[in-house]
Amino acid sequence: MWASLSPMTLPETAATPGHLTAAFIGLGAMGEPMAAQLARHLKAEGGSALVWNRTAGKAEAHAAQHGSVASSLNELARADFIFSCLPTSAEVESFVDQLLPGLRPGTVWIDCTSGRPAAAREQAARLLAAGVGFLDAPVSGGPAGARAGTLAVMVGGDEATFERSRALLGTFGGTVLRVGPVGSGFAVKAVNNVLMGLHLLSVAEGLASLKKQGVDLAPALKVLNAGSGSSFSSQNKISQQVFTRQFAPMFRLGLLAKDAGIALENIQEVQASAPLIAQAAMLLRAAQASVGSDVDHTEAVKWIEAINGVELS
Repeated sequence: MWASLSPMTLPETAATPGHLTAAFIGLGAMGEPMAAQLARHLKAEGGSALVWNRTAGKAEAHAAQHGSVASSLNELARADFIFSCLPTSAEVESFVDQLLPGLRPGTVWIDCTSGRPAAAREQAARLLAAGVGFLDAPVSGGPAGARAGTLAVMVGGDEATFERSRALLGTFGGTVLRVGPVGSGFAVKAVNNVLMGLHLLSVAEGLASLKKQGVDLAPALKVLNAGSGSSFSSQNKISQQVFTRQFAPMFRLGLLAKDAGIALENIQEVQASAPLIAQAAMLLRAAQASVGSDVDHTEAVKWIEAINGVELS
């Protein structure tokens, strides 16, 4: 069982009443629309959203389009809330290192990265020692969900910090739930993503076998989706991206394989038994090695196609 951090009452921030500031680090496919939702909400409430991206022009374009404020890291460190949405926990750690000396007691750091629970607990402990709260709050729902403000947000952290942050999380989240102590959000996200990968590969295997039997895949998929074998992948990804061969780049296969590895790491840490998840993690690594890391995750089906000598179309 993972040990949880002892909750600590955080001091209130020194924000000017009515002028709440929230910073957002990372304006990628998910971070850009999430920060836009945050900026619109804060502007309406008399506050402001500060944004930073490694490519400065991206932050400036975000400010021009969404009313955020392109800022330096030093300026971000003074915000009441700091959001990060980065590829891995390692990048988040580097920003904690840079910003920690300038953070004010009472600030809350909310990490929306699909990260490692162990890293979240380490970072939370460092921040807590400086009077800064921490939540791991990864999201699910893709860029479309971020633009619509309907993401599922799974939050790890103490209840008081979560309640202080709930309204801001709700700017981009349609479902915002605390799932346990620090690290729990990342644990749930890892399981969510490895299941997504498992569903994608399993439906691809099933369809490949049907194609080799001479079955017409389009009506077969409709029957599967009307029955008990359906999943999000079968209902959305196969018809929209695989059958059309339009593998729109939304979520990289390398990141999915990384998340599956995190799920397996977590399972091994608590000595749980999950042979299907372990197999899925290895299969996603094999697909990544075969078709590449930077392609959309749905292109993993090309590996299934290759080993079966068919195309799912």
